[in-house]
This record gives sequence, structure tokens and C-alpha cells, in this order.
Amino acid sequence: MHKRVSTAPEQVSHEPRLYRVVADRIVALIAAEGIRPGARLPSERDLATKLSVSRASLREALIALELGGVIEVRGGSGVYVSEVPEPASNLPEAGPGPFEVLSARRLIEGEIAAMAARTATDSQIDAILKAVEDMEAHHANKTTNEGADRAFHLAIGRATGNGAMAGALEYLWDQRGRLWHKLKEHFQTEELRQETLKDHRRIFEAIAARDPAAARKAMRAHLERVTRTFSRG
Repeated sequence: MHKRVSTAPEQVSHEPRLYRVVADRIVALIAAEGIRPGARLPSERDLATKLSVSRASLREALIALELGGVIEVRGGSGVYVSEVPEPASNLPEAGPGPFEVLSARRLIEGEIAAMAARTATDSQIDAILKAVEDMEAHHANKTTNEGADRAFHLAIGRATGNGAMAGALEYLWDQRGRLWHKLKEHFQTEELRQETLKDHRRIFEAIAARDPAAARKAMRAHLERVTRTFSRG
């Protein structure tokens, strides 16, 4: 007898993202402690302790709640319950959170940069340089700068000559959604923009010099700095 093989599609479990779980817990805490609309929430440090979560997970949850209209983040003042809060169920589901994406990027982009330093053609190095120069020329223009930043990283991915690597990098870049941009909005300063330009120039120079170790180090340093910036309290 032949064993029957099922052709039915496998059921895929869709676990909620951690920041959505934490967001729901924050909403529950607001209700349990009777924090009224317009009132200030405890500090991030205290909230993280109350909920037994990391500051990174808490910060992503707060950004999601801000995007959903549940809370307001007032720079230099704190986090407040919105005057007309929306239910947490209205929050749109999204992909990986910013810190999750940064963790993955730190793991693979250093190696991608090292590979590019070994394999990049002259025209591919020119493409990386063009992206760096576009960022430097338009660093104050949010839209143009974002496009040049994307072009820079994807050009490095293509310079590996490995389509799978380039595709993985493009996927990670495409996860820079609403949460990422809102988080960046809270921390973006002229100093941060200038540091990013310096980071990218160092990465390019290492790749152009055909120095894999330096390219790996420069890329890792860049992504570690971004993570520290978004994590600071």
C-alpha cells in the first residue's frame, strides 16, 4: 500500500510580536491603575520594572501605542495617556520591531560588508560611493536621505555577488516601517545625521581599499552605534 500524502497546506502559527504583547500589558496597566486621559505614565525605567520587560521591548511598545493614538510622547516631559485614547485593538499589526531588525542586521551586515570588500567590481564600488555622496549632499532632506541610505546598504549587498545575501538584506531593509521611522523621529538630531555620514564614509573606504576586516568592523560599529542611540534613556 502507498502511504497517502496530504496536499493540504500546513497551518502556520501567527504569534503576536513581543512589542504588541507588551503594548497590551501597558494598556491593561493604565486601566488597572486608573491612569486618566492626560495623565503622565511612570518613567520607562519604572514601567520596564513593573512589567518585567527589557527597555528595548518597552520602547517599541510605547512607539506602537503612540502610532495607535493611545499615548502621547512629549519630548523632555514624558509619556501621557492621550486625551481621547484609542483601544489597543486598533493598532495595526506590523513586522519585526526596530531592535529585532537591528539585531539581525548586526549579525549579517558585517559579513556582507567583508564579502563586498573581497568581491566588488569597480562599477559596484562606484555605486556605493554615489550613495554616500547623495547622503552627504542631501542629509537634511528626510526623503532623499532615506533613499540614499537604502541605496548604500543594498549596493553593498549586490557587491557581494551573492543574490541570497542581497535578498536577505533587502528584506531586512523593508522592515523599516512605521515603528522604525517613529523611533528614529524621536532620536534624530543633526549630530546623529553627521555620525551616520561618517560611519558610511568609513564603510565605503574600507570596501574600496579591499579590506574585509576593516569593512566588517566599520559596519558593525555603525549598527552598534545606531542601537545604542535608540536604546538610550
